Amino acid sequence: MTRPSVLFVCVHNAGRSQMAAGWLRALGGDAVEVRSAGSLPGDRVNPAAVEAMAEVGIDIADQQPKVLTTDAVEASDVVITMGCGDACPVFPGKRYLDWALEDPAGRGVAAVRPIRDEIGARVRGLLAELDVPVRG
Repeated sequence: MTRPSVLFVCVHNAGRSQMAAGWLRALGGDAVEVRSAGSLPGDRVNPAAVEAMAEVGIDIADQQPKVLTTDAVEASDVVITMGCGDACPVFPGKRYLDWALEDPAGRGVAAVRPIRDEIGARVRGLLAELDVPVRG
């Protein structure tokens, strides 16, 4: 059995998708392949997202926003969108999920914490659906 591959996509690839990728790497480990990208990537990961994730022991400080490519979508089993709208390419045979989450852009860490926690809960649910055990 091959390990599942998940792509998280949001507009800037600076907040929601980076936090989701961080959660999935931390909770799924090597059992799942993790990608994230943005339709209009920012120049850096949101510092409030970095701080909020550090509070739960997940370091995303070294991540950089990446541009969404058709190759990334084609190489992924599950594509999870978070507000990228029509910019997300759709390919037959891929599983698409849209997670309606608040955008943490321009918000402080106190406002980002509930978004972080919601993403963490959704990632745990995704791992259960993929039959991947949660680490830790």
